Amino acid sequence: MTAGRFWDRFLVPGGVWLVVLFAIPCVLVLALSFGYVDDLGRAVYSTKTNNYADAFDPIYIPVLLRSVLYAGITTLLCLVIGYPVAYYIARYGGRYRSALIALLVLPFFVNYLVRTYAWVALLADEGLVNNTLTDLGIIGEPLRLINTPGAVIGGLTYGYLVFMILPVYGSIERLDRSVIEAGKDLYGTPLQTFIHVTLPQTRQGILAGAVLCFLPSVGDFVSAQLLGGPSTYMVGNLIQDQFFAANNWPFGAALTVVMMLFLSVWMVFYLRSAARDVRGAAM
Repeated sequence: MTAGRFWDRFLVPGGVWLVVLFAIPCVLVLALSFGYVDDLGRAVYSTKTNNYADAFDPIYIPVLLRSVLYAGITTLLCLVIGYPVAYYIARYGGRYRSALIALLVLPFFVNYLVRTYAWVALLADEGLVNNTLTDLGIIGEPLRLINTPGAVIGGLTYGYLVFMILPVYGSIERLDRSVIEAGKDLYGTPLQTFIHVTLPQTRQGILAGAVLCFLPSVGDFVSAQLLGGPSTYMVGNLIQDQFFAANNWPFGAALTVVMMLFLSVWMVFYLRSAARDVRGAAM
């Protein structure tokens, strides 16, 4: 037996795992999306396309657009906040790099739901932020911080910020310092060097971080449910309600398929961009 065939056997458990827990459920969701609910409230497999027509009903379009908008703003905020953090750790972290990265990852040892509840405690009308501002005499009555779009976007940004920092940090750490020094000689000022040299060289890290932030943010339902209100309803909440409240599994499956297809477009865009950059670097 050759070494290649020996090591290929280690791919079997992972392949079985993906087939059983990803491929088969996706096929079942796709099949269910063409079904309907009978008079007894049971999901019945069929070949109807009514659920997809309902998914694009004007009543649901604002929810879909709102989800994309919130995810886009979240991704932009993660980039604006995360890039300087990643840059500082990669360039000036020194021997403390690993410790700083560990501090960033440490909150993820706590469940996402628990961390979101912490934001509820902070932003509630009688929460820590309002009580502190009131005790200091800065405000006379509590501010409305929770059940707002800002609270939802803030929760999403907090939840997915590290997904932007890590790939950007990796791309900056791999950046050849001699290229930056050459850029300083060519462009002069640090700002121009950053814009013309550092930023383009870390483009793949930015794209990877954007994908890792945008994709889960679109389908997130925890932040909108706990930090938002009826006006911040997202597609994840809509899908959740169809499965657990309305008991309309076929329509929930159709919404899931639509969201997966939409997200697949962004994933294909990222993969094509990454492959193009790899070909360009190899030439």
